[in-house]
Amino acid sequence: MIGKSIIRPDAYEKVLGKALFPDDLELPDMLYAGVKRSTIAYGKIKYINIDEIKKLNGVIDVIDYSRIPGSTSHGVIFKDIPILVKDVVKRVGDCILLVIANNKKNLKEALEKVKIEYEEYKGVFSIEEAIQKDAPVIGEKNNILFSVEINKGNIDEGFKEAKFISVNTYKTQMTEHAFMQPESTIANYNAINNTLDLYIATQYPHYDREEVARCLNMKEENINVINMTIGGAFGAREDINPQCHAAIASYITKRPVKIIYSREESTISHSKRHLMKMYYKTAVKSNGRLCALKARIYADTGAYASWGINVIKKAAVHATGPYEIPNVDIKAYAVYTNNPFCGAMRGFGAAQVPIAYESQMDILAEKLNINPLVFRNINTFQCGSKTATGQILDKSVGIKECISKLASIDNIEL
Repeated sequence: MIGKSIIRPDAYEKVLGKALFPDDLELPDMLYAGVKRSTIAYGKIKYINIDEIKKLNGVIDVIDYSRIPGSTSHGVIFKDIPILVKDVVKRVGDCILLVIANNKKNLKEALEKVKIEYEEYKGVFSIEEAIQKDAPVIGEKNNILFSVEINKGNIDEGFKEAKFISVNTYKTQMTEHAFMQPESTIANYNAINNTLDLYIATQYPHYDREEVARCLNMKEENINVINMTIGGAFGAREDINPQCHAAIASYITKRPVKIIYSREESTISHSKRHLMKMYYKTAVKSNGRLCALKARIYADTGAYASWGINVIKKAAVHATGPYEIPNVDIKAYAVYTNNPFCGAMRGFGAAQVPIAYESQMDILAEKLNINPLVFRNINTFQCGSKTATGQILDKSVGIKECISKLASIDNIEL
């Protein structure tokens, strides 16, 4: 395939409009379901008008957490996200009530008439608030989901060798995936043989099967996931959304059930890219060689864990960038808040830290009065380099070649 133009296997179907997405399917006798979500970020549920909603025109059933057949929570690492909240909501968008209706119109009207009364709590909405000693605890024991340290050499000695030191704080924003196809799922439970077909566009069909089996208290081999055309994902379809709700609704009603998200619900419901705040102190010697880097990285993981552990690990590992630095001191933390939960998005933590370390490279190059490309070329990895984690790079290190080609465009002598 290398050096050739390869036609995507799904190109023709998508261009001709023949590709099937979950919402394209219509099964006989199908019902429609949706969830009522929390409108506050942190608080306790005091009252829901369930009995009133059950009497509305076209409503087939109304389901709360107590009627989930199996596990009441899910999650890619920790099972901490409630399928339906029992009492405490931790973010705007938590799922509280599952409503099933005979058509989309009646479903929409029923969801609009659900009334929920809360006892609202004081929440935390920034990293700074979350790490205070007296902050409300969003996690189990404190608001630190996970921390990681990377050390190499002697950081104090490294800074003593410095000609120049750059100290700065950088911040990246929380980011929405905004894929083209909002979430949609169809579940079809067969009571005769105790199996369930799940039609979904997902990045992790095996995880989905595991989670649905857990919530229905069924064997995984009885769950058949049909992965359909995916209209974009970028990481947000690694955490599940409507899968368990559609499965529960079909399991209880013994009929096929479809769930379709609006663009608004899609944005509210799924994970985001982590907001990060990064403190960097980077030192360089008079010969242009980097000699020390100290970094403190904080990631806002939101109300639930999702992939927060893996994301902050990646951020720490990539915190030095593609540069040889003999003395390194890195500490990185994933922090709970009452913000939308954050997880996978294109790069898993490696996408945020370049804002910090590349800005530091430009600042130090300017202090040394060296061209930024020349400065990078002095310090970049090459075959045989040792990273801050101790990995020896013995192959596939092409950054110097890349810099050389960039330099040749502007006739820069390296």
